[in-house]
Amino acid sequence: MLFEIEPGYFYAAMYVSYTLNVMQAGFFWLTTYMLTHNTTSPWLYISVILGGCFLLSPVNFRYSRVFLLYWLSPKVHYQPHLDTDDKISHP
Repeated sequence: MLFEIEPGYFYAAMYVSYTLNVMQAGFFWLTTYMLTHNTTSPWLYISVILGGCFLLSPVNFRYSRVFLLYWLSPKVHYQPHLDTDDKISHP
């Protein structure tokens, strides 16, 4: 069976990953502010945001593609008539 994802799928997943990363950075910034009430140290915020985004990068990698495939691509649907076990002959 030959499987092809829609054209531009991985570029679109990159944008979804960027959006998830920005939302997580905002969450880490807000959480850090609520816990510490520190407004004078930018290194605290930079380290927490970069560390948190680095730790969640595998989650972003996986779920950006999942969100794009199942929620943000309304025209892509399973077509059972195309699901065959045809052998592709290679020369």
